Amino acid sequence: MSTFDDGTELEFFEEPETHEAPDKQRRRMRPRRPGGPRRPAPPPPGAVALARLAGLVALAIVVVVGLVFWVGSCQGKTRHDEYKSYMDNMQPIALSSAGAGPALVSQLRSAKTLTELQSKLEQLSRQQQQNYDDAVRLRPPASLQTAHQQALAALQLRAIGLTGLADTLAQAGSKSPSQVASLLAKQGQVLSASDLVWADLFKLPATQTMKGFGVRGVVAPSSQIVPNPEVISPNSFEIVYARLHSTNAGGKVTGLHGSELVSTEAVAGGSTKELSTTTPTTVNVAANLVFKVAFRNAGNFQEVNVPVSLAVTVFGKTVLKKTKHVPSILKGQTVTVSFGNLNLPTSAFGANATVHVKIGKVPGETNLANNQAAYQVFFSLGSSG
Repeated sequence: MSTFDDGTELEFFEEPETHEAPDKQRRRMRPRRPGGPRRPAPPPPGAVALARLAGLVALAIVVVVGLVFWVGSCQGKTRHDEYKSYMDNMQPIALSSAGAGPALVSQLRSAKTLTELQSKLEQLSRQQQQNYDDAVRLRPPASLQTAHQQALAALQLRAIGLTGLADTLAQAGSKSPSQVASLLAKQGQVLSASDLVWADLFKLPATQTMKGFGVRGVVAPSSQIVPNPEVISPNSFEIVYARLHSTNAGGKVTGLHGSELVSTEAVAGGSTKELSTTTPTTVNVAANLVFKVAFRNAGNFQEVNVPVSLAVTVFGKTVLKKTKHVPSILKGQTVTVSFGNLNLPTSAFGANATVHVKIGKVPGETNLANNQAAYQVFFSLGSSG
């Protein structure tokens, strides 16, 4: 049996004593609460206020952007309405002013005396002045102020030009027709200038301004008082003045005036037959039958509103009568007047008929022997073959 010198004794089945770390605490387990899942942890302090502030900022941005678009839309609509209202008010003024052009042409052709023409010109000038007064009362958009002033200038030029024409006639005195015509043409150029001012200094810049502002569907009106420059040429004025000057203030016409019948033709189906005053002429009747009457101004002056009549008689009874007027014919000029849609009655067929043609008397005409004729005709239905 052996013994150890240290005197210690170790038991085989004895476990060594264990010790826990002094700084490690044992974790306590809390019992689960009945009634559902665990509530989330509350947000950290200040998070709720920050989220609300961010939402308010986003809402403010949306509102501001919406207001910007709304204000822009309203401004665009207001601008469009402003331009449209102005141009709608200018439209009747432009039309009324331009209407003096055809009226001037009509008076130059139809006036019977210088006094009558002078009075009509003064009336047209007063109308232009009224157009100017109406335009002055308009309130154009700020960007069209300059263009509007040019429209007013155009209306003033027209009033001045028409008054100038009337004054030139009143002061003609003993001047020759060519001298008076030259003075009238200068006043006519004032009217032409008004057209240029309206087109180039009102309509064009107004159109460009509206385009620049994005205004769509609004049109600046046109206005032209002299569509045909020949009307205000010295030659045209001389012709008109010479005709009117041949009639004095008392209505007495002087100088050589009159018309001369040249020929009368029956045209149907591509066939033309000239009627004769000595030999009866067979006229084939078709739906397109037309009588063409040619006459010449045999006087020394322009004639206006010349009546031309055609009548058909059968055994002395008138079965057809038509009349047309030639607005103007210059001295030495020949014009042709056509009469169609005759609708001849059945009594005109198979019997001797007479076609009567007459050029109406013009003021101052004394020789009426050469302005009418009677033609013996035999109306027949043409063969189809």
